[in-house]
Amino acid sequence: GADPGGGPKRKKTMSLFLKSSASLLSSAARPAIRGLASFPGARAMPLRTYSHESEKDPNRMYATTVLSVRKNGKVVIIGDGQVTQGSFVVKDNAKKVRRLQDGKVITGFAGAAVDAITLFEKLETKLEQYPQLLRAAVELAKEWRSDKHLRRMLNAVLVVADKDVSLTLSGNGDVLEHGDGVCGIGSGGIYAQCAALALKDMPDLSAEEVARRSMKIASDTCIYTNHNYVIEILDMAAEEEKAAEKASGEKEADKAK
Repeated sequence: GADPGGGPKRKKTMSLFLKSSASLLSSAARPAIRGLASFPGARAMPLRTYSHESEKDPNRMYATTVLSVRKNGKVVIIGDGQVTQGSFVVKDNAKKVRRLQDGKVITGFAGAAVDAITLFEKLETKLEQYPQLLRAAVELAKEWRSDKHLRRMLNAVLVVADKDVSLTLSGNGDVLEHGDGVCGIGSGGIYAQCAALALKDMPDLSAEEVARRSMKIASDTCIYTNHNYVIEILDMAAEEEKAAEKASGEKEADKAK
C-alpha cells in the first residue's frame, strides 16, 4: 500500500524545508537581538553597555564627582569622598582634591587613585619646567597621548586651575579651557556643572556656596557620589599679593647685594 508518511523523498523535502525555515528565522531575529529593528538590510552591531553598570570588570574603581567654580576672584575645586568597587562602596572619605606648586595650583581627579597620583606627580614636574599652567598642561597631555604605556594604563581625568585658567586634562590628548569658569568631571560631573552654571549668576552666592550647593544636587542625583566633600579654594587677590611681595623681596635682596 501507499506510505502514509509520503515516503523517503517527502521526508527529505520536509527536513530541508524545516532547516531552511530555522535559518531564515535566526537571520531575521539576529538584528532585533542586537538592538536593531528587524527590517531588510539591518546591520548586526555589538551591544554596548555603560561602564558603571557593567559586571564584566567588578574590580575596576568607578565614580566620583569633582567640580571647579571660578567667581568673583576666587577659584574652588570640590570633590566627594566616595570610592565604589562594582556595586559596593569601599571608602567614603577619599581625598580627590589637592594643591600643587606650593599652593598656586589646585586640582582634582576622577578615575583610579594610583593613576591620578602618577599624573599629579607628572604635572608637578611639568610645572617645574614650565611655570605657566596652560603650557605645563599641554606638555603633560602630549606626553600622556604619545606614550603608549601611559595612554593604556593611566585611567584618570584631571581638572586643574590657577589664578588665570581652569582646565580639564584627559588621556585622549584633550586640554579644555573653560571660559565660563565652571567644569565638572566624573559620573556626577554633568549634574554638578549644570547646577553650578544655573547658580553662578546669583549675586549673593560666593564661589564656595555655588560649589557646595551644586555638589549637593549631584550627590542627591548620582548614586556614585556622597556628601563628604573636600574643598580647596584659591584666592586670586591673595595670590597676586604674595607674588608682589615675593617680587619686592627679590628686588630688595638684589639692591642689598
